[in-house]
Amino acid sequence: MNRRDLVALGLASPFLGTALAQTAPSFPNRHVRLIAFGEPGGPLDILGRVFAERLSKAWGQPVVVETRPGAGGMIAADFVAKAPADGHTFLFTITHTQLVLPFLQKTPYDPIKDFQPLTPVGVGGPVLMVRADSPVTNVQEYVAWAKAKGRATCATWGQGTAAHLYTELLRKQTGAPIDHVPYKGQAGAHIDLFGGVIDSAWANPATAKVHLQGDKNSGGKPKVRVIAIAGSQRSGTLPDVPTFVEQGFKGGFETESWFGFLAPAKTPRPIVEQIAKGLHEAARTDEVRQRLVDLGLTPLTQSPDEFAQSQQKEMPQWEALIRAAGMRAS
Repeated sequence: MNRRDLVALGLASPFLGTALAQTAPSFPNRHVRLIAFGEPGGPLDILGRVFAERLSKAWGQPVVVETRPGAGGMIAADFVAKAPADGHTFLFTITHTQLVLPFLQKTPYDPIKDFQPLTPVGVGGPVLMVRADSPVTNVQEYVAWAKAKGRATCATWGQGTAAHLYTELLRKQTGAPIDHVPYKGQAGAHIDLFGGVIDSAWANPATAKVHLQGDKNSGGKPKVRVIAIAGSQRSGTLPDVPTFVEQGFKGGFETESWFGFLAPAKTPRPIVEQIAKGLHEAARTDEVRQRLVDLGLTPLTQSPDEFAQSQQKEMPQWEALIRAAGMRAS
């Protein structure tokens, strides 16, 4: 390259960014994949479709929800971590794929380095249920019942989930012989609870509320009794259900989970802000807020930077909970 070429390039360079910006494709320029951890019909799938519908209308491109169950959310999170960082694939998940699993086992992704946080949309905790014909009405009675039986089984939706942690924490704090039974999702666990295969199970508040209402098979009678909710506050969905803390159980039961969206790391900042803006606008609508409340969540949104900072702050809290539950922390 001669001096004249260098001069020409130098003269052109101030306009190069503008030219590239004008020719770069807009976002989104094709369908968007929203990867939701969990099974079809689960809370993340249902809520994800509500957000997807809103984003599709706002962006003029279809936003398609794809559920990826199994491995406690690791499969879904890893898929997004390795997806192209162009905004056309992002994740809808809960706390444990980012802040719990990495402390329990080696994950194929780094929960901080491989993701760009977008926003949480709600926080809350799961509830512990027994069958409606159980003699148990509160956590103290549950512990005594488990000890009297010699063994009580408790189902969750997978290893390393918040529900699993709470199960182990309760076992360690009380000495009750509670055995964790992991399932791929809530549905199978609850069917086995109704059938007497297992003694207790965790659920999100919305699902528990449905079971409390019963169906034609139960003659409209409740199928379950909900004895406690994890987290710092009661759920608006089940306001009569006391927290573990209210029943005298602390040391980790006050820790809450979030539902939130994340993109692959290195997603361009303008795209990150555009996705976050669309999610915030959807989350502020009455319909979506009501959906969140119906799921037992307290609506909450944050900027991408705030969400990133909150995850950094929460990591040691979850690590402490894992240690308190007597589970391996790497």
